[in-house]
Amino acid sequence: MKQVPQITVEAAAALVKDGDVLLGGGFGMTGNPVHLLHALAKTQTKNLTFIGNNVGEPNLGGGKLLLNGQIRKMIGSFFTSNPDAVKAAQSGQVEYELLPQGTLAEAIRAGGAGIGGFYTPTSAGTLIAKGRDTKIINGQEQVFIEGIRGNVAFIRAWKADTAGNLTYRMTEQNFNRAMATAADLVIAEVEEIVPVGEIDPNFIHTPGCFVDYLVEAKVSLEDLGSSASVNRGKKVSESRMQMTKRAFAELKNGDVVNLGIGIPTLVADLIKPEDGIILHTENGMLGVGPAPEDGGGAMDYPVNAGKIPVTALKGSSYFDSADSFAMIRGGHVDVAIMGGLEVDEKGNLANWAVPGKPLLGVGGAMDLASGAKKLIVTLTHADPDGTSKVVPTCTLPLTAEGVVDLVITDLAVFAYPEGKLTLIELMPNVTLEEVRAKTAAQFIEKLS
Repeated sequence: MKQVPQITVEAAAALVKDGDVLLGGGFGMTGNPVHLLHALAKTQTKNLTFIGNNVGEPNLGGGKLLLNGQIRKMIGSFFTSNPDAVKAAQSGQVEYELLPQGTLAEAIRAGGAGIGGFYTPTSAGTLIAKGRDTKIINGQEQVFIEGIRGNVAFIRAWKADTAGNLTYRMTEQNFNRAMATAADLVIAEVEEIVPVGEIDPNFIHTPGCFVDYLVEAKVSLEDLGSSASVNRGKKVSESRMQMTKRAFAELKNGDVVNLGIGIPTLVADLIKPEDGIILHTENGMLGVGPAPEDGGGAMDYPVNAGKIPVTALKGSSYFDSADSFAMIRGGHVDVAIMGGLEVDEKGNLANWAVPGKPLLGVGGAMDLASGAKKLIVTLTHADPDGTSKVVPTCTLPLTAEGVVDLVITDLAVFAYPEGKLTLIELMPNVTLEEVRAKTAAQFIEKLS
């Protein structure tokens, strides 16, 4: 069995050259090769194209490269979480390309498998698809995405043997597994290196043939950024809680459910084990439990898509981001509940971009909106100035076309029987006249 060279973080950083395309694993700071990236930040290497879900947090991981001006272009899914990335994009300091999270993961998997590209329904009809080839396949518009490869991949695994076989811990697979296959040079940062044979073949996630170098580096609380611990101090207004409870009422035993950021996340607090509802999080977990009661963070627990540490219920499973979005696009998620900025009479959804702000945060919304069997959107009925969010036609950039099944606002519940926007329920202490006055869209009334 071959032995994979073990090198220092400094030696690894020296292997990255000016102008390289660098794949950086991790979801936020979970499973992030932070020691490799920080070593690279101490070099003079520049003009990098950085590809990852994001560029880490301010001054952490790829965030250090960004602050140093070493990144020329960033390609990813959710840069909004790093204010430095937003500033760099707005100022023109870096070029950027935004891809839906599942599309990014699949493009990396395709690149690693020697596949030139693929068609996906995700992003069809949106700004993301602008300039890309599209085709109607089985009656559905699909967008062509090229496979992605890099010159170098920095990835993070939990354990390696001396032959380069890797095993990951909890939700730390995320983008790491696909990136391990998709670069000319793969450098794995790991918590521990053990003799070959000490990892049971059943638990090897990345075979050693993909790995060129190993670096042993211990992760610490400081490396985990905002996922280091749980903040349980959230306060929820009565109207938000009403929307949460109404969304929860749509779920049934056995449903596989994905919860978006904001109001949808609150649904998790209502789910009890006896409800039989299985929570899916797109960064690689099925069977999500509540936040840990002991205040522990990502050192001890998996994290969800909001980068919040959670517990794992009996029967839970972990996987990588590419497999996670294959579940979504393949129709294996029964219900997605997500927030919205606008919904319209045709069931179109806009929830990822606001005029005047950089389009830096699509995340997994497009994949979920087009892939889930049922889509529930929660949103306040109007902006603070009274402008309706339930509109005749969406004016904000679309997330997906004709996908919304149920709209829950702080005033009312709408459905789309026969494709028509229909008022089916009023929220407590809300009158029909109030809903009519505050709704810009035309709707049918079928109150029970």
